[in-house]
Amino acid sequence: MHDIRYIRENPADFDAAMVRRGLSALSSDILETDSARRTIQSQLQELQSRRNVASKEIGARKSKGEDADDLIAEVNEIKARMPELEAEESSLASALDTHLMELPNILDDAVPDGSDEDDNALLRSVGTPASVAFTPKDHVALGEALGQMDFATAAKMSGARFVLLRGKLARLERALAAFMLDIHTGEFGYEEMLPPFLVNSSAMTGTGQLPKFGEDLFRADEKWLIPTAEVPLTNIASDEIWPADSLPMRFTAHTPCFRSEAGAAGRDTRGMIRQHQFSKVELVSVTHPDESDAEHERMTASSSIDARLGVVSYLNTLPLIDGLDRARGVDIVAAVPSSLAGLLAAGATDLSLCSVIDQQRSEVPLELVPVGQIGCDGPTWTVRLFSNRPLSEIETVGCDVDSHTSIALLRILLQDQYGLKPRFEPFDASGPAREEWP
Repeated sequence: MHDIRYIRENPADFDAAMVRRGLSALSSDILETDSARRTIQSQLQELQSRRNVASKEIGARKSKGEDADDLIAEVNEIKARMPELEAEESSLASALDTHLMELPNILDDAVPDGSDEDDNALLRSVGTPASVAFTPKDHVALGEALGQMDFATAAKMSGARFVLLRGKLARLERALAAFMLDIHTGEFGYEEMLPPFLVNSSAMTGTGQLPKFGEDLFRADEKWLIPTAEVPLTNIASDEIWPADSLPMRFTAHTPCFRSEAGAAGRDTRGMIRQHQFSKVELVSVTHPDESDAEHERMTASSSIDARLGVVSYLNTLPLIDGLDRARGVDIVAAVPSSLAGLLAAGATDLSLCSVIDQQRSEVPLELVPVGQIGCDGPTWTVRLFSNRPLSEIETVGCDVDSHTSIALLRILLQDQYGLKPRFEPFDASGPAREEWP
């Protein structure tokens, strides 16, 4: 949430930042609400002060046997007036907080102008897409031909946008998660967590899902199913004071994620690209603002998993409109032969630097860093969202009528994870896969 003090002191800069986000200038309306609230707060303070003085005078008069009816009437009038003002102040405070919480972050100057992924700026690429003389099959065709990606059975029990993985593909999902976690914990020093999958509204508000994106979430009574492990991992640090020498804190977790996708009706409805439930390996770093740029670069460097899997990928700088709470972000997109655009539409990974706006939301104070400071004077965290939706990318290593990429990925992962050395005979797309294991 934006710090109202920053807006009071820098209204023109704030307006320019919101205009860059595609919004209109907002400081005037915000400050008008803020001024009305502060006026009422002053009135309440004055009434309370006068009430205290009058109450003392009443006592003094009565002790002398003097009449105090006028003061008693005045105190009663104040008592009647104060609840009305308190309710009005509370309403204005709630409206102001909601407004500030729904506004996007102030962007880093390095973020390119643009409105969607078409305006991404390419930073670098990994690998070269294979040139094939046939029409590549997508992950749905491959998975269903294997008999191990079952959308029909999942729909029978859960409805659309779910999948039942069987056999080797279920094992592949598990192996990929273990592969990623081992790299992030063993090579990059992240602490593995197994967090709750249900959280309260405060946790969701702290990471920006509420109040604006409630329709994209699943609710269970007074709790919410997590849309990403970013929510519980970030809230590990909320509402506590962390000494500077305890930073950075680096967390990783593999969890299921649940999203209603209410805002994505009709988009990416085929296959595993946009599911109501999917698995993801998440990274969250909580660091001092002076170190946040370096931490963001460190996270970007840790995104070498695509190269290790032989997946062609592109690292892009996200355009300015993308991401409510990002100050800066990069997107790692996998090349998918079956896609008309040649890319996985949903991307594979995004890495975001979420600056002081999220410190205000989740109240992550640091020792020696006053809570509420804006700009680069408040604590930040850098969030990396490594989507473990790799089964929607099983075609990316290359496939034709005589092979299937799920087995290519499975060989890479299981050989590394379990020391197995599988052998595969050519795959006949018209029948079940023939696989031999030592």
